[in-house]
Amino acid sequence: MPTRPQNFSGAATGARAAWVDTQLIHTFMRQARPPLHAACALILIVLTMLYGQVDAAALWLWAAAAAAATALRYGILRTYRARLANDEGTALRNFMLRNGWSWPVSAAAWGSLMLVVYRKAPVEDQLLCMVILVGIAVVAVTSSPPSLRSLSAYCNALCASVLVAMGLALSLELGLELGMGFRPGLPLEKDGLASAFEIVVEMAVVLVFWALARVFGRRMHRARRANLELQFDRRELINSLADRKRAALEAEAVRSRFIASAAHDLRYPVHALSQYADWLAMEPEFAAQIARKIANSTRKIDELFESLFNLAGLDPASLEVQRQPVGLSALAHELAAEYAPLAREKRLRLRVRAAAGRALSDPVLLKRLVGSLLSNALRNTHGGGVLLAVRQRQGRWRIELWDTGAGIAHERQQTFFQGIPELGTEEGFGLELAAVYRLSQVLGHPVGMATRHTGGSVFWVELARY
Repeated sequence: MPTRPQNFSGAATGARAAWVDTQLIHTFMRQARPPLHAACALILIVLTMLYGQVDAAALWLWAAAAAAATALRYGILRTYRARLANDEGTALRNFMLRNGWSWPVSAAAWGSLMLVVYRKAPVEDQLLCMVILVGIAVVAVTSSPPSLRSLSAYCNALCASVLVAMGLALSLELGLELGMGFRPGLPLEKDGLASAFEIVVEMAVVLVFWALARVFGRRMHRARRANLELQFDRRELINSLADRKRAALEAEAVRSRFIASAAHDLRYPVHALSQYADWLAMEPEFAAQIARKIANSTRKIDELFESLFNLAGLDPASLEVQRQPVGLSALAHELAAEYAPLAREKRLRLRVRAAAGRALSDPVLLKRLVGSLLSNALRNTHGGGVLLAVRQRQGRWRIELWDTGAGIAHERQQTFFQGIPELGTEEGFGLELAAVYRLSQVLGHPVGMATRHTGGSVFWVELARY
């Protein structure tokens, strides 16, 4: 028979095993009430059948033990139905571990019936009691036991109690034949030997039945586990396909938003170039002024194309992250020096407040991430300034970019956290932040943003301390 390929990691296999264990427990507990009702009826039947046939005290003692074991299992079942009927976690499995001892105790209580009837009641009553115990064993084997351990414990306890009763009868028989003591050379009587041999044969039959019950029970249990494992695999496959379909739809939505954002961002400078060309054709005497505007629009188009290429190259599967200790203060001052010309061009104050500290990251990609945030802040701020800060927050480093711009609408904040480019301004707002989001995913550094009540916004990158 071909075997199913095992493609599960250790964690997935553990999750499958836990789910299967949980389903077995639920199945067992949901099927527990009818056997308990039958047990109550059997106690009354046995009392009625054996009353006056065996020792009354022994019979009532057995009935009390069987009734107590049944009441105990009723109590466990009630607790399960009240608290754990819908539980799928470790609480259910711990509950079964704590109460697992009650099943072999119940089996021993029922098996002790043989102490009352074996070789003491009429043969037909003994056979009927044996049939009852066989039925109890068959129900235990076929009633979806929660684990092989509980199945083995139940069968072992039932068989052991029956064998104890037979062993006591055998000892008594031999003791009577030997005159309550062993005397060498004195042969056993024929009837006593035959009676002892019958007991030994009956004990052998019980042992054979016990072995068959264990083998059959194990096979049934493994078949149930295999069936549940197939259900789990099928469910995981369906969920995986649903996740992939959802991811494909989300990727399609991102692609559509990306194209729309790129077209929106490119529209402004391209439209401006068209207007400047018409203006130059109508009034060539303003060529010097128009040339500067054309150069500015061309520069913006070039920056937008660079953002597009950068974003297209940020594929997590193709980027190699080389982590090493990075000095955050040096990184902040280096970026401030690089973007100082852009700040001066826009007449903005660019300040740095960086605490000395190190974090484990890729220095090139981290610089690219923070540089994108700084570039975005400078391009979208038209008065005031930008602050680049490195601070400690709750045991972690945080690189913050504060600006005095117009702030960010709540809708744009949501699309940023989803990694979707939002329609932005002519400076390329959406593409820049989409690149930031992808870099944060690659590096594993959470990013966030907020709009201040006093105006402006703040972006931050969180890094673990080195």
